[in-house]
Amino acid sequence: MKQCWSESPERRPTFEEVFNKFKTINKGKKTNIIDSMLRMLEQYSSNLEDLIRERTEELEIEKQKTEKLLSQMLPPSVAEALKTGGTVEPEYFDQVTIYFSDIVGFTTISALSEPIEVVDLLNDLYTLFDAVLCNHDVYKVRKGL
Repeated sequence: MKQCWSESPERRPTFEEVFNKFKTINKGKKTNIIDSMLRMLEQYSSNLEDLIRERTEELEIEKQKTEKLLSQMLPPSVAEALKTGGTVEPEYFDQVTIYFSDIVGFTTISALSEPIEVVDLLNDLYTLFDAVLCNHDVYKVRKGL
């Protein structure tokens, strides 16, 4: 089919060559070209459906991994709000302050940057936070993964 679409006429097969190709595909059985094309299209469609099913399964696995990581890193209420696209409401605690932040445009920044640039950006950002914390009576808790 791709050869038949060639913009250069001399690269396109003749009708006889197309007919012979179909005979080869059909292993010499007498069938008409339309039936052969329909059978090939059905097979292509089936293969495409299988590929879509595989990719959907892979996507679901990755989604589950992401949700698991999110639930390990954040309190359940915060993780759920982020998953649903909601806002995270601040909570008040007498003896503690928890700082939760969002870097506006982080997704775009990440998409347009090399991985090492993203790591450097985050490292610089948290180094600045650490410098601010040193000037105040605070204790920073890190949650290990």
